[in-house]
Order: sequence, then structure tokens, then C-alpha cells
Amino acid sequence: MRTSTPILAAAALLVAGFAQAAPVTFSGIDTNGSNTVPLAATPNSDAARNAFFANLVGVGTETFETRSGSSPLAIDFGAAGTATITGPGYVASVAPGSTNGVGRYSVPSASSSRYWEASAGTGGIVVTFSNPIAAFGFYGIDIGDFQGTVTLQLTDTANNITLLSVPTASGNAANGSVLYFGFYDTTTQYTSVAFLTTGGTGDVFGFDNFSIGSIEQVVPVPAPMSLALLGLGLAGLGIVRRGRAA
Repeated sequence: MRTSTPILAAAALLVAGFAQAAPVTFSGIDTNGSNTVPLAATPNSDAARNAFFANLVGVGTETFETRSGSSPLAIDFGAAGTATITGPGYVASVAPGSTNGVGRYSVPSASSSRYWEASAGTGGIVVTFSNPIAAFGFYGIDIGDFQGTVTLQLTDTANNITLLSVPTASGNAANGSVLYFGFYDTTTQYTSVAFLTTGGTGDVFGFDNFSIGSIEQVVPVPAPMSLALLGLGLAGLGIVRRGRAA
């Protein structure tokens, strides 16, 4: 029996693709358009968060509900280590179901009151990690109303830089909007994440419910098509082996 070269090649490429991963990102945006009325529900952001968490195990989330004070703020995430927030910022508080008057509030608004009030610019907000991390996610409130862009600058353990663009709302719809953005990486670990913004002097936004994960806590869920292709490739390998044995 002849070897099926295309099947073997497809299987090899698929396995190589799993081994050579890059940051996988998740994002969702819920627009608002009001600085004084918070969103009652954030289905798009929540869906992105849930999809992100489907690839993680044992990851904790910081809600700021028991926090106070300003930068630098060190937060213990247990097995994942400590995350320290530096740059202009402090723990802000509003009454549940309200905003601070200029579009920022805690998520979920109806039941929580505290969040991190961040003023981002060129590297203004940096989160550093005592142990390298491979997953990072957060809710951002009122991002994009300064007509700028937001980019995460990831520094890995070899001091290489990776830039990830964060999709945001724009114009009036960005006022009081909520987004979720997260990423995981199965091969590279990071020592810091910096928030870079463009436009004016930078954006002021709410930062809430953020999570970090170690590489051991990243357990990706394979896409159905990838599983099907992998199964086909492995089946092809089985056919070849049986043919040779015969």
C-alpha cells in the first residue's frame, strides 16, 4: 500500500501549528453613549470573557471590591504570583448602579462599586508580574472616548516585545462603554503588560475584574475543525501503519 503523503503532510502541519502558537485574543464591546447611566447588561463583553475562561483552569479574578489606595498596588493571585499595577491610578468607588459622572463605573454595575481608575498614556499604566504569566484579561470601562487607540505592550521573559491592539468603541458610543479583552499564549510567558494609548494626553478609563494565569493554567480548547483534521491525519497514519504491517 502506498503512503498517503498529503494526509501525512496535513497531520504534520497541524501538529506543528499546535506547537508554534502565538497569543490568542478574545474581545467584545458593549457601547453606551452616556456618561451618567451605566450599562445594565454587557452581553458582548461577557461572551468574550467566557470564551477566554474556557481555555483556563484555576485562574483568579481581582474585582477591587476589598481594595483601597493608589499606585503601586500589589495583588496576590496565589499560584500565578503577584501582579503589581504602577502608573497614574487609584481604587475608585461609586454607588452600585451609578457612574462617576464622566462614564466610569464598576462591572457589573448593579452589584459592585469599586474599580481601578487608570490614566493611560505612552506606557503610563504597567502591570508587572512576580512570576511570568501566559494569560491576561480585563474589563475596560469608558475606553475610546478620547478618540485614541489602545495597545497592549507585552514583554516576554527574553525581553522581546509583542503588541496587541485592543478593539474599542469610538465617538459618543464610547462614553460609558464596556469591553472585555483577554489573551493567552501556550508557548511564551510574559513579565509585564503596558497600556499604550494614542490621542491627546491619553485615555482615562475604568479597569476592573482582571485575571492572570500561569502557563500551567492555560488549557486551550481545540477548535472543532482542528480536531477533525487532526483525527483525519491520525487516521491516515494508522492506515499507513496497517498497510506496512500487511
